Amino acid sequence: MCGIVGYIGHREAYPIILKGLKRLEYRGYDSAGIALYDGTDIKLSKTKGKVSDLETRLENEISTHGSLGIGHTRWATHGVPNDINSHPHYSNSGDLVIIHNGIIENYESLKKELIKRGYNFKSDTDTEVLVNLIEDVKKNENIKLGKAVQIALNQVVGAYAIAVFDKNKPNEIVVARLGSPLAIGIGEDEFFIASDASPFIEYTKNAIYLEDEEMAIVRRNKGVKIRKIKDDSLVDPYVQALQLNLEQIEKGGYEHFMLKEIYEQPSAILDTFRGRLLSNEGIIKMAGVEDNMKKFLNAHRIIVVACGTSWHAGLVSEYIFEDLARIPVEVEYASEFRYRNPVITENDVVIAISQSGETADTLAAIKLAKSKGAFVFGVCNVVGSSIARETHAGAYTHAGPEIGVASTKAFTTQITVLTLIALRLARAKGTISSSDYRHHLIELELIPEKVKKALESDAYVKSIAAIYKDVHNFLYLGRGYNFPVALEGALKLKEISYIHAEGYPAAEMKHGPIALIDENMPIVVIATKKGHYEKVVSNIQEIKSRKGKIIGIVTEGDKQVKGLADHVIEVPETIESLTPLLTTIPLQLLSYHIALMLGKNVDQPRNLAKAVTVE
Repeated sequence: MCGIVGYIGHREAYPIILKGLKRLEYRGYDSAGIALYDGTDIKLSKTKGKVSDLETRLENEISTHGSLGIGHTRWATHGVPNDINSHPHYSNSGDLVIIHNGIIENYESLKKELIKRGYNFKSDTDTEVLVNLIEDVKKNENIKLGKAVQIALNQVVGAYAIAVFDKNKPNEIVVARLGSPLAIGIGEDEFFIASDASPFIEYTKNAIYLEDEEMAIVRRNKGVKIRKIKDDSLVDPYVQALQLNLEQIEKGGYEHFMLKEIYEQPSAILDTFRGRLLSNEGIIKMAGVEDNMKKFLNAHRIIVVACGTSWHAGLVSEYIFEDLARIPVEVEYASEFRYRNPVITENDVVIAISQSGETADTLAAIKLAKSKGAFVFGVCNVVGSSIARETHAGAYTHAGPEIGVASTKAFTTQITVLTLIALRLARAKGTISSSDYRHHLIELELIPEKVKKALESDAYVKSIAAIYKDVHNFLYLGRGYNFPVALEGALKLKEISYIHAEGYPAAEMKHGPIALIDENMPIVVIATKKGHYEKVVSNIQEIKSRKGKIIGIVTEGDKQVKGLADHVIEVPETIESLTPLLTTIPLQLLSYHIALMLGKNVDQPRNLAKAVTVE
């Protein structure tokens, strides 16, 4: 959600910033802009639309020379998407220019006060208020930019990641964060600023990730000085070696990132359990779990907090933890959990799930749980992310960068990590027999090859997509472990094709959704041999009697559903708890092909952002 890029050093800033903005397009945005300092003045260009639109405009509008600059992709919060509301924003004097991710909640009261002092505003944004507040403080206090930023931010309520510079002091950029990620790349006499490391990975492998309520003054040839915003105390910078490489954030010959990431799932799942799952020895090794085993074993319950696809992975984990480890589980939308005054005790374990590790609502839920004394365990993909730092312990999914906005490999790798945890706890508690435990480990180790096999249905799924691409509604049904997969399948279709779709427990069909079924309604039914098979077959017969079109996801060799369904997509056989890792594959492919046939942007669907860093 929104993207920040900045550069100060000895190179031309424009190509670095433009390329960086393109790499941040996956975050979701509706407009883009760049400001460059050319040695004399600030040159600024911005536009509603894509980075490619900005690039076209820049070629005709401004000089792109300069070794200092900032760029932004905006996801609208205050003010509609248009050229004026796009970032960067000038202060009234034209001396300061700013880019900003997040929301300033008290911007209206600040704006009224600034208007009284003679300030004028061209946009509807909270960001223009912030840059003028900084200018007002700087002018009235007669202080340097860094100090003015600190004082101004102490008057702000909300969330932000900002980068601001002063054309009268063009040897520094001031950055700050609260609730929105910001990284500083450290090069040889040059510095890079970005929402994540992808814009500067080809220039440096060293980065500093700012913590909440920290700001940094990034000076050309002088380095980075970090301070606490509240008390002005100095912070020793912690430089991390990046685990990202350029190849991971490129398409690698695939038409879209989403398709690449669907096909990466066999290797992503393998990387997730590599070094953790030793099936021959009957061992699961997870430091975050081992070091906190007493917390897990003494837990009265596990509370899972997450949003979107991660919430669906959490629902799968509810079945896994309760079935294998016999620990009660509640799965909560993080966005609701934090406002419900939930009952949380020190005997609870809270598992927070997020691909990006930056989801604002999940971060707020973590802080609430910690304040109540609960032990908080994080499951995320991005090393060094806010959730990784905020939780007591955790486990990375090691899925590699996920650029497509619609999560695919995040879902399967999250389930993989959660399965490993549940199996380790079940073994420690003695709630699973030795033979059953070994069987689970062996089957989990076989999953990457079985996912490869499931991907072989791609061409057939594409032919089904061609039949149903023009329908207006889809229904997805599943039971047990595959009910969350039905929800996830429906979400994928909605996200990238904009077709209305709903996921339901198959047995709930009779409690309302059956009224929708007619000869024009496609119903995707997950009907693997493991888990309530006969019950699901009965549901299929009910659909057929009402002329619904059935797309069945079945176990290889199935004959009964094949005789009833209009189409069947086979997946390899496995134990029931692992079926979601296979049944989700054809649903991902179905949504991808339908969206592509409808001419949709599958990697950057409208109105959506990869990391939701505001409420």
